[in-house]
Amino acid sequence: MKWIERLKAKARELKQGTEALYHALKHPGTPWYAKLVLGLIVAYMVSPIDLIPDFIPVLGLLDEVILLPFFISLAIRLIPGNVWQESRLRASVAPLLSGKKSWIGALLILLIWLGLGWLIWRQVDNIRHYW
Repeated sequence: MKWIERLKAKARELKQGTEALYHALKHPGTPWYAKLVLGLIVAYMVSPIDLIPDFIPVLGLLDEVILLPFFISLAIRLIPGNVWQESRLRASVAPLLSGKKSWIGALLILLIWLGLGWLIWRQVDNIRHYW
């Protein structure tokens, strides 16, 4: 198998695992503490604050490479086996992200990035005026 095919297979597996986590989060049989760990994972992933800032070479991405897989595996261990199997089955049978593209979501993300860029530009411009 070529390396690109292995990479695509891993990406599909990651996507299916992410969808299974989503289904497990919504499942009424998932305990509250597993939902808490999953919520903390999502909050950490979307948070601009990291334990190790990303601009530090190599070390900046280390927290995402080590901490996130650790806490994801912890969340999977906290989910009861039957709930996890059902969630994986639901993710494989009816994928959430089955090729649909959300233009509204993409536009929202673009607007957020443009807004952040504008705020940074304004701050740099204000600092430049004081010099």
